[in-house]
Parts: sequence; C-alpha cells; structure tokens
Amino acid sequence: MASKTPSAKSTGSAAAPPAASAAAAAAVEKRKPVFTKVDRLQPGTNGHTLTVKVVSSKSVPVNARANRPSSNAVLSRPPPRNTRIAECLVGDETGCIVFTARNEQVDMMKPGTTVILRNAKIDMFKGTMRLAVDKWGRVEVTEPASFEVKEDNNLSLVEYELVNVTEE
Repeated sequence: MASKTPSAKSTGSAAAPPAASAAAAAAVEKRKPVFTKVDRLQPGTNGHTLTVKVVSSKSVPVNARANRPSSNAVLSRPPPRNTRIAECLVGDETGCIVFTARNEQVDMMKPGTTVILRNAKIDMFKGTMRLAVDKWGRVEVTEPASFEVKEDNNLSLVEYELVNVTEE
C-alpha cells in the first residue's frame, strides 16, 4: 500500500504542469479593449481606448533653443531630435477634446480622419485637459466613422484647479 501512495503523488505532480501551462495560456490571452466616450474622460486618468474623428489640426512651433545642443552639453548624450507637435481637436458624438500629437502621430491626424487611440492618457496643461498617447499607446487610422462630432461640448475648455485637502 505504501508503494501506491508515492506513485499517486508522482502522477499528481506530473498532471500539475499541463494544468499550470493551461492557466498560463489563459493568463496570456488578450482581453478585448473597452472603448470609452469623450464625455467620460476625467483629469489624471489613463488607459483609455477611444474611436474619434479629427476635426482640426494645428501645428505648434517648438522652441528651437530646446532642440539645439548647448555648448556645455554632455558629449556622451545623443543630440536631441527635432520634435514636431500638433494640437488636434478630436471628438465623437458625446463631445470633443484637444489631442496633443507628437512626431509620427502628427502625420496621421488629418482633419476628417477617424482614428483609434489606444492606451491614451489625460494630461493637464494650464489647468485644462489634453488627451495624449505616449510610447506605451498607439494611434491607428481606421475606416471612417458614421457619427458627427459634438463640438459644443469641448472638455478642453473646462478649467480645473488643484485643491489640497487636509484632514483634521
């Protein structure tokens, strides 16, 4: 009887790796993105996935001095590359917001284009909300959407103020 117990344990341990690998495969399985609407965006949030139309795009001049290496710059550091920035008004049927496009994103943000913004975040600039996609997110051009952008609900026109709350 004692000899059957160790073999049962070895059978149990041999069966564990396939179950563990099945659990690992389920954990690696990608989940469907949850799309949100523009009017649901809040200050200081991130991880948003949205489908928006580009209403307008305006190039922002970048300070040339910031892109030029200074005389006392550390030589081991590579020279800064030229940065292109555009402020684009994007939106859906619930509202609109200013999207800050950088470098390659500027080329995709043409007026009338429909784009999917993945892992977008809300940045605060002078007390107003701006939508941005950094290196952890993605901007994809998609087929034209059927909705009309609601331009009278511009979330970037709402000014927020930082308030410190102290507990007594």
